[in-house]
This record gives sequence, structure tokens and C-alpha cells, in this order.
Amino acid sequence: MGTTYTPSRLKKRPQFLRVAGKGRKVATPGMVVQILPDDTATETRIGFTVTKKVGNSVIRNRTRRRLREALRLVAREDGLPSGDFVLIGRDKTRGREFSLLKDDLRQALRKGLDVNFREKPFGNSNHVRNRTK
Repeated sequence: MGTTYTPSRLKKRPQFLRVAGKGRKVATPGMVVQILPDDTATETRIGFTVTKKVGNSVIRNRTRRRLREALRLVAREDGLPSGDFVLIGRDKTRGREFSLLKDDLRQALRKGLDVNFREKPFGNSNHVRNRTK
């Protein structure tokens, strides 16, 4: 048997905030993926997060395990580029069919790594406040 590639983990809050602030965000029905590609980096770093809104610790851990396994299989089949990735579990993550979850991850990676992809900003970004005194 060959050795399996295991990417490094993002563990500290500043690492997650850096990806959230500078990276791209792609939402799918099964998860949200934040991507900060780095062509000069030699490694891939992965972080997982699931908020308390999803459920208690047992449910959150199960959700995180599903995300980890989906990433492991997709990385083995398709490979992962260098950079930082954060997978955010949603309420639908734990109940979603596993093949669809893997497809969601592939779709998010494809969109997030596409140079022409532009995520939609939250709210109405065209709105300019008129301050008159």
C-alpha cells in the first residue's frame, strides 16, 4: 500500500481569519468553502469548522468527520492545489447524501480556484450613503 497524503491543519484563530479575510468564499448546499490559493506555497493547509447553530457537540463532530472524509476522498481522486482551505459545515452537511457532499466540495473547489469567479458581496454594495449636513 502507498502512503496517503495528509495536508497540514489550520488550528489557530488568526489562520482562519486570514483565509476568511483574504480568500474567496463559495457556498454550496452541503458546505461553505473558503479558499486562499497560494501558488508560491509548497503545502496545502486545511481547516474545519462547524458552529453551535448546527447542533450539540456530537452532531458537530459528526458533521466535521463527514467533511474530513469527503475532503480526503476528493483530494485522493482529484488532488488539491497549494494554499489554505477552510471547510465550514452547515446544518444540511450531516444529512446530505455523501456522494452529493463530495460533488459539492468539487464544485466549490472548482469555482473558488477559477480566476474568473467573483463571489457576490453581501448586502447591497452599490449603496452609497449620502451624508449631508
